[in-house]
Amino acid sequence: MYGSWAPYVSVAERRRKAALAMAKRKKQGHAVSPVLITGRAIATTFWGKSWCTNLENYSDYENRLPRGRTYARNGSVIDLQINKGEVLAIVSGSSLYSVKVKVEAVPQSRWSSICKDVACAIDSLVELLQGTFSKGVMDRLCLQETGLFPSPKQIKFSCSCPDSASMCKHIAAVLYGIGARLDDEPALLFKLRTVDETHLVAQAINVTSLVGEKKSKSRARISEDTELSDLFGIELAPQPKAPKAKSPKASVTKRR
Repeated sequence: MYGSWAPYVSVAERRRKAALAMAKRKKQGHAVSPVLITGRAIATTFWGKSWCTNLENYSDYENRLPRGRTYARNGSVIDLQINKGEVLAIVSGSSLYSVKVKVEAVPQSRWSSICKDVACAIDSLVELLQGTFSKGVMDRLCLQETGLFPSPKQIKFSCSCPDSASMCKHIAAVLYGIGARLDDEPALLFKLRTVDETHLVAQAINVTSLVGEKKSKSRARISEDTELSDLFGIELAPQPKAPKAKSPKASVTKRR
């Protein structure tokens, strides 16, 4: 008997079980989206790496995260579905376990503040999703309390495994799996936090338009003069300043 501990299952055996489980779920008509990681790095893009970095700042979870990284790397997360406010996953261990992660939505006031703060620095949706903007914008978006990334208190999770720890290795693997998935589909972060990334870009476009309109008005006089010059084929001289009034001089009578 193993008591409360499950028997050890080798990596090769877990991979074999994972492959069989995926094949079975596909045969049953379930959409299967496994987390597949090549190499040692779980994530390589801005959004994926930022998610993992944020996760590793959770001091409450540091004891469980290393096992979770191992499970994520060796293909134990055989299915991971990111929806609005939640993640549903199947993880292969000594058995197959169901994991659910719920993430609170970004408060509307915070989202409005984020849009306002970074509006002048993001030009397109492509730039946003690729994470190719300035470090200042990156830092603003990645903050736990005021940015897009959730704090530990905003995450609730559960696993069907018998581990009594608040976070088991299967949950940790799924949390890392989210980072790996953001490498391929960064827009899923906005979906998970229940915000629309296009609103941020729309705000940026509006701000840019307003700035451009003010600049256009400041150049209005110059534009008008240029159009008149083109129309008449002449160079307009600047308007002369009105001469200052001269003080009257006393008349002088010449002697003959």
